Amino acid sequence: MLNPQQTPHSEYHWDGSDIRFFEGWYFRVTLPNCGQTFAFMYSIDDPIGGKPCSGGAAQILGPDDEYFCRTFPQVDQFWSSASSLGLGHWGKTTLKIPPQQLHPAKFEAHIQEGYQATATLNQGIIYDPASQAYCRWQYQLQPIYGWGDAGTPQQATAGWLSYLPIFEPGWQILMAHGLATGWIDWHGQLYRFTDAPAYGEKNWGNSFPKKWFWLNCNSFEQESDLALTAGGGRRKVLWWEESVALVGIHYQGKFYEFVPWNSQVNWQIQPWGSWQMQASNDEYEVELTGTTNLPGTPLRAPTQQGLIFVCRDTMRGRLTLELRERSSNKSTTLLKASSSVCGLEIGGGPWQEPWNSRCGKPLVPISL
Repeated sequence: MLNPQQTPHSEYHWDGSDIRFFEGWYFRVTLPNCGQTFAFMYSIDDPIGGKPCSGGAAQILGPDDEYFCRTFPQVDQFWSSASSLGLGHWGKTTLKIPPQQLHPAKFEAHIQEGYQATATLNQGIIYDPASQAYCRWQYQLQPIYGWGDAGTPQQATAGWLSYLPIFEPGWQILMAHGLATGWIDWHGQLYRFTDAPAYGEKNWGNSFPKKWFWLNCNSFEQESDLALTAGGGRRKVLWWEESVALVGIHYQGKFYEFVPWNSQVNWQIQPWGSWQMQASNDEYEVELTGTTNLPGTPLRAPTQQGLIFVCRDTMRGRLTLELRERSSNKSTTLLKASSSVCGLEIGGGPWQEPWNSRCGKPLVPISL
C-alpha cells in the first residue's frame, strides 16, 4: 500500500553509471521514558562495484551517544526500490536468492547480519566478532508528517529545482514525524517501546557538503504534535558554491517552512556547543537555540574519499524554539517549546571559528 505521506525523492537515485555516487538514509527513534535515542544510518557508496569506495555500512548512534558500526563490502548484496522508500543490505545469510525485501520473520530467520528498511519498517542485526558487541532491532513505523501540510501532496525539501541535477548533495526529509513501535536489543539490553517519536531523512549524490550543521527534534516537553528539522551547509550548485539553510516545523497539522526562496534565514553556529538560528517570512518568524555541554560523538559520512569520520553529533542536546506570527505592527507568539533530546550536528569544515551567515530574501522589520 502506498504511504500517503510519501515524499518526493523517496526512491533510489543511482542511475547505474560508474561516476562517484553515494546514497544514505537516516532513521531515528527517541524513547522519552528513558531519555535515550537510537539513530540508524545506512549508506551505499559506488554501487557499480570495483571502486576504492565501493561498499555499504550501517552506523548506529545509541544510548548515551555510544557509537557502533559495521561495513558491508559486497555491493551486490544491497537492494533499493526505484519507486518508493525501501532498501536493505545483506551480510551473512543462508539465503541463495538476490537481496530483496523479506517478511520480518523470514529476515530474522535467515539474515545473520544485515538490515532492511521501508516507510513502515526498520529491522536489522549487526555484530562485531572481535568484541562480541551486537545490536538487533525491529520496529514498525506509522508516518504522521512527511514534509508539508498534513493531507496534502508532500514537498521536496530543496524545492522543485531538486528534480534537476544541479544541487550537490540532494537532501530530503522523508518523515518529519512518525510513531515507532517495537524493540531494540543493544548489547543485551532490551528496549521496548510503543508510539515512540521517529524521524527519517536521506541524502544522495557525489559527497556531503563542504561544511554543514543540523538540528532535529520531535520529542518536546508538553508538545506531542511538534517536529523540527533545521540545517544549513555550503553546497555545490553546478560550478559554484553557496551557503544555504532552512527551518521546517510541523505543528498541529500545519507546515511552517522557512527556506531561502520565501524567507530570510540567519545562523550563528559555534565550532561545538551552540547552534542559533532565526528565520522570518511574510507571515511567521522563528528562533531556535540548541546547546550541549557533552563532547558529542564522531560519525562517518560520505566524502570524495569515501565514508570517513567527518562530523560530530549528540542526541542529547537542549533546544528552545519560539514560533511567532507576524502582522503589520506586532509579532504574536504561537508556540514556545523545549527539549532535552534534540539531535545536534556539525560536519565538514573548517570549524576553527564560529559560522555566522545568512541567506534568502530580506524582510521589512516589524515592531515587537
